[in-house]
Parts: sequence; C-alpha cells; structure tokens
Amino acid sequence: MNNILVAPLNWGLGHATRCIPIIRQLQTEGYNPIIASDGAALALLKKEFPNVQCLELPSYHIAYAKNPKNFKWKLLKNSPKTIAAIFKEKKLVNQWISDFQLAGIISDNRLGVYSKKIPSVIITHQLTVFSGKTTWISSSLHHFFIKKFKECWVPDWNGVLNLTGELGHPNKKISNVRYIGPLSRLQKMDVPQEYDYTILLSGPEPQRSLLEEKIRKEMQDFEGKLLLIRGVIEDQPVRHEPPFTIVNYLTSVDLPKAIASCRKVICRSGYTTIMDLVEMEKKAFFIPTPGQFEQEYLAKRFHREGLVAMCKQEEFSLKKMESAPFYKGLPKPNRKGLPNDLFRLFKRK
Repeated sequence: MNNILVAPLNWGLGHATRCIPIIRQLQTEGYNPIIASDGAALALLKKEFPNVQCLELPSYHIAYAKNPKNFKWKLLKNSPKTIAAIFKEKKLVNQWISDFQLAGIISDNRLGVYSKKIPSVIITHQLTVFSGKTTWISSSLHHFFIKKFKECWVPDWNGVLNLTGELGHPNKKISNVRYIGPLSRLQKMDVPQEYDYTILLSGPEPQRSLLEEKIRKEMQDFEGKLLLIRGVIEDQPVRHEPPFTIVNYLTSVDLPKAIASCRKVICRSGYTTIMDLVEMEKKAFFIPTPGQFEQEYLAKRFHREGLVAMCKQEEFSLKKMESAPFYKGLPKPNRKGLPNDLFRLFKRK
C-alpha cells in the first residue's frame, strides 16, 4: 500500500489544520495517509478523519510564558525536552517505516520525523526564524534540519506577491525548497451576514486564555452580535452570553460558514489563520501573540502595507478597532488548489 505518514507539530492548532488539505489530497490520489502527532493537534485530526489510523508522537513541550519577554528563555529552558523528543520521534519513525511499510513522510515542522530510507518532506513557512538578536542562530539551526529532508514545501507563492515576506523568502536560498501555494482547509462561501465579528482564538496556553479574558472584558458592552470560537478541543454545547455566542471548536465543515457570516474576523496573526483568511477573502483585525516574533512580524508587515489593522494584546479595546474599515484586506488568491504534481516524490519508479 502507498502509506504516507503525515506528522504535524502540536503548537497551537495551525500546523494540524493546514495538513488537512494535504491529507484530503492524498486520499483523492489513492494514497493511504497515517496521521502522527500529540496533544490537541492529534485530537483535532482524529475528529476530522475518524477513519484514518492515528499514531502518537512525543511532545515537544512547547509552552508560552505569561510575560512575553520570557518567551524565548522559556523555549530555551524547555530545549532539552524538545531535543529528547526529536531523538525519540526519529527512533519511532524508523520503526514505523518497517511496521507500516511507509512509502513516504510529510512532516509539518517536526524535525525528527524524516528518514533517508524513504522520501521525506518538511512543511514550513519559516525559512527565516525570527528570534531577535539570535535570528541568525535560530535560522541556521532550522536550515540544518531542513536540509535533511528531500524537499521543503513552503505554503506560499513564490514571487513579489507573497504572504510570508522575509519569513519564507530569505536572501540565502535553500536548494530543496519548493513553493506550493497557501494551504487552507476552508473554502469561500456566500451566506447571510449574521455576526458583526467572528473571534478566532488559537495558540498555546496561557496566551490563548489571556486573550479570551481580554476580549470578553473589552467587548462586553458591544452593541451587536459576536461569535467567539474559543479554539479548545472539548465537546460542549453552544452558549449564549450576549453579545457573545460561544463555541469551543468548529470542524472544517462548520468553520467556513462561521467566518463567511461575519463582517470581519478578530484573530491572531498566525500564518495558518492568514492563509484561511486569504482563501475566504475576509478582512481581519490582528492581535499577535505577545513575544512570538513570527506573528508580530506578519501583523506589522500587513499593517504597514495598509492591508490589516492590528494592535498589541494589552492595548486591545473597542476604540482600537475603529480603524479597521480603512484597511484594504489581504491579497486575493491567484491560484486555487494544490499543485498537480505535489506528491511526485512518492510515485513509484
């Protein structure tokens, strides 16, 4: 069988959700995807693909600090556990190649999920890994791992019109990079406008909860209708706490309608969310995760170009959102769907 291991990193839900169109396309082309991850990412994909075999990988132990200034140092503190997880997952993958007769590997930012025995691909939009004064170190380290894979798929357009800027288009080129266009599990739809804003919460704790608390406090007196999607993979009935309608999580079937039925989206500036907004052609207001250099860079870039309004998490208020209508919105997609030869590496010779 053409078994392909698909292994997204469990850091927020973005890495998992952007693998959904990859898994669907594998199934369409007759491959048999096997999913491997941990935590909320694995739980999400089990909900999306209840009939697909799922395996568990060790956790990278990625955690945010409450104080964004400590974010980098917390990552550094956890790095021994992350390195141990990378070695452990590499050992597991070597065993799985034999156990499940794998024909290929698609890893989304899991650095130990590769093998020289079979074609291995890594998905990442961060060819430049911003980390302040240590950006050259973090980027060089990432390049070291990227070069261990046969191909590196960057989910962006390759050209002047692109979404990642310096993140995905560094001055120093990497030979195995292939630009495959943005990845989104969603599809644009036309539905009646039901909400003024849809609020998409995402990302690791404690920052997800801190943003939820801030938004619920600042928007409690909003005169309109708000849909709050908490980004928590737990089953719970829809709750109505005016002006909020609150749900924990929506699947790929229900989420496009929730986004399409609002005037604007309030969300993090995570790259997967940006790709979803581009696909849905929906305007947004960005609140980057404090201390996460990538999200801060993307939010500032689109704000500077007059495309998306933004503010810092601690500064968020209803008044800050008054500027949102004056921004043009994200670029419209110039090509829909994945490349026809995306899985060329896995074709039997």
